[in-house]
Order: sequence, then C-alpha cells, then structure tokens
Amino acid sequence: MWTSLEPSSATVEPGGRTTVRLRLRNTGDVVDEYRFEPVGDLSPWITVEPVSLRLYPGTTGTVELTFAPPRTPDATAGPNPYAIRIIPTEHPESTAVPEGNLTIAPFTEVRAELVPPTVKGRFRGRPKLAVDNLGNTKVTGSLSGSDHGDHLSYEIQPGSFQIEPGRAAFVQTTLKPRRIIWFGSRQERTYTLAVKRSGVTPLTVDGTYVQRSFLPGWLTPLFGILLALTIAFVMLWFAYRPTVTSSARELQEAAVSTLAPSPSAPQAPPSAPAVSAPAAAPAEPAASPSAQNGAGGGAASPPARKKTPSVLPASDVMLRNPTTKMCAALPAAADTDSAGRVVQATCDENPSGVQRWNLEVKYAKLGPGGSALFQIRNVHDQLCVDLPDYGAKPIRSPILEYACAGTTADNQLWWLDKQDDGTYWIRNYASNNACLDVAGYSTGGNGEHLTLFTCSNTDDQEWQIIRPADS
Repeated sequence: MWTSLEPSSATVEPGGRTTVRLRLRNTGDVVDEYRFEPVGDLSPWITVEPVSLRLYPGTTGTVELTFAPPRTPDATAGPNPYAIRIIPTEHPESTAVPEGNLTIAPFTEVRAELVPPTVKGRFRGRPKLAVDNLGNTKVTGSLSGSDHGDHLSYEIQPGSFQIEPGRAAFVQTTLKPRRIIWFGSRQERTYTLAVKRSGVTPLTVDGTYVQRSFLPGWLTPLFGILLALTIAFVMLWFAYRPTVTSSARELQEAAVSTLAPSPSAPQAPPSAPAVSAPAAAPAEPAASPSAQNGAGGGAASPPARKKTPSVLPASDVMLRNPTTKMCAALPAAADTDSAGRVVQATCDENPSGVQRWNLEVKYAKLGPGGSALFQIRNVHDQLCVDLPDYGAKPIRSPILEYACAGTTADNQLWWLDKQDDGTYWIRNYASNNACLDVAGYSTGGNGEHLTLFTCSNTDDQEWQIIRPADS
C-alpha cells in the first residue's frame, strides 16, 4: 500500500477540532479492505471516518482524521506525535503505521481557593491557599496579602510558585494581628490574598480572620459577679458576726464561786468526772477473695486479636474517592464524549449497578509481595476496567472499559496497596504499578474522567472499598 497524510503537521486549540486527510492506494493485485486504528497518546482524541476502506487494485481512497483534544491539562501543549495503524484484511502482515505531528496550542487557567475561608485565633491564623493549574502549560507567579485598615501582617511560604499542568501548590499563610485585643468581643478582619502572574490581572481570593480577645468575653461579667458576691459576704459577716465564748472559762468561774470562804477541815476534792475510753477503731475488713487473687496472682492475659480478613474477592461494592467524595462510575447515557470511559460521579447506592463493581481475583499470590491480582468488572454491563491496547501504558492514560480477559498478557489486572489511614491505592500490574487516579489535582467534579497516574498520598489516588446498604 501507499499512504500520505495531508498535512503531515497540524495545529489545534484545546477544546477545538481540526482535520487531517489520510490518502491510501492499493498497490497490490487483489481487492483488499483496510482497517484504521489510532495509536499513541493522542489516540483517545482521534476519530477516523470511515473506520475501514475497501479498494480495488490500483485505486486510491481517502479517510478523515478528526482531532478533538479536550481543554484540560492532559492535552499537553506543544508538538505531539501520533500514528494510524492500517491493517489490510487480505495481507495483515503488511500493516503500515504512518506518523504525523499535532501541535496543541497552549492555554492557561488558574484557580485559587482558601482552606478554610475563615480562620479564628487570638495571636495568629494559619489558612492555606490552594493554587490549581488547570491549563496545559507551566505557571509561575507570586503571592501577596492585604486588608483594609492594615490590621494584619502576612507571612507567606513560599512567596512564589511554579506549578506543572494539572497539579496544584499549597501555600501556608500566617496572619498576625498588629494589635492584641485583651478584653471585649471578637472582631472580624477581612483580607485578600492575590496570585500575581506576569502580564495578567492578579487573581484575588477573599478570606476572614476572626480575632478573639485575650480573655474571653464572658470572663469580665463573671469577675464582676464574683466581686459583688464577695463584698456582700464580708458585709453580712460583720453585721451578723456570731459571739464565741469559752465553755472552759465559764466552768472555772463557777467552781471558784462555790468554794468555802475559810476551810476548817480538809475536804475531799470532788471526784473528777469519769472519762470514757475512746471506742476501739473498727477492724479493717478482710480483702475479698477476688482482690486477694488480683494482688497475689498475675492478671489474666487478654484474648488474642483476630486476624483482619482480606477484602478480596468482593462483589457488588462501590469504589469511593475520599478526596473528591465521589465514586467510580460509568458515564451518563447523554454524555457521548465519555463513551467507553470510566468516570467519577456523585455516590449513589441505586442497585442499577452503574457504580457497582465486582473485584474478581484471577491470581491469588502473583502480585507484589504475594498480593492478589484481580480484575474490576462492572455489575451493570459486565465489562472490565481496562487501559488502551496491551501491555504497559504511561501515566495520564485513560481508564476505559472492555471485554474481560483477566490474563497477564493484557493490562486489566490490578492489586491493592493498603495505606495507613485504611484506604487503598489500586495499582495496575502491567503499567509499572501506577495508580487509579482522577484527572486533575484533587479538583475533579461530576463526570471527571479516571486516568492512570503516579501514586501519591497528597492527590486523589486513594480509594475506599465500601458495601452499599442494600447489599
């Protein structure tokens, strides 16, 4: 066969479309039918029309390649190679792969969010500013803070940033009031953090710092009440002070007054009143047998802990991302752009099955560290989570659905890597153990595509395996 791409290099805006013509001539001596398959990183965004072409010997046909990269960080700015695999039906060994080049234009989109938007404190507040690069080029900038009345000072670390496409930077900000409120009610200070980039209007984010007084507001009236009660008690004490007399002195005076004025004979002194002996202290009760056993013998050993069972295999479960608070799902029927993709959506326990999965163990101990390899089958359409083509795939590869194979020759096998907080990395066995990921950096919304990405505990690669309430 003879092939030609016209033009061999094209340019497209993210979110737009462009078309390239592929001309094909049958240089053989038999009628042949040719099938066309896009390959490479751009293949999910390439549409071939028609998908096959039947040519007589010596004749030429044309197909159109339509490129539609999305306006997301996955559409990397700059030249991107692509290829079309042409497979002759009569002579499949004569497969040809013409290559071309598609230049994706750069675009910039930056978002910033305060976490939390309102902070409270007496001497400082520590909000975080999350800056997301939703464009397809690297973003560089700096940060500054301001407020009306200059009530606050700002410490921003780091003061400048450089963010790769699809990633985010978290900036620690320390707010310090210039004047301490010792007494009284709290005061709200509104402030603004500005994300500055060269040649672009600064992106501003507003927040509130609630400055509390050094002593709580309720403490002042409490002190007043206690002081008033103390003064009232002292005045009552002096007004109604009880008279305290000595009974011993009264008895002594009475005894002196009864003595004879001139004793003529010695008299026996009056006998002293008998003083009763103090009652014997009660005997200390004997320790109970149980207490004696506790003191003399060792404590009973606690029961042995039960071994936590494995979560695999699992049927009719949901995969929930704790960062985005959404679940792995099939795209809505109206979302034709996501056909064949696996997406995230608001978690719904409806038993229809579009968010329910079976984790089917295919190799019990073949994974890293003797872990189980399993395939992820959707309960609704009985297709399995898959990657394009066969073998290892690079990061940012789309997560697709395909007929279940469950062998090491394909890339449908996964293994679980449990994290310290009880969540799991779901890692692809064929693709250098990369993780199941949500496109973007912790900012994906409803319908966002799932991709393959480097495992991390600071993004959205962690998953929970939960069982719906109706199961």
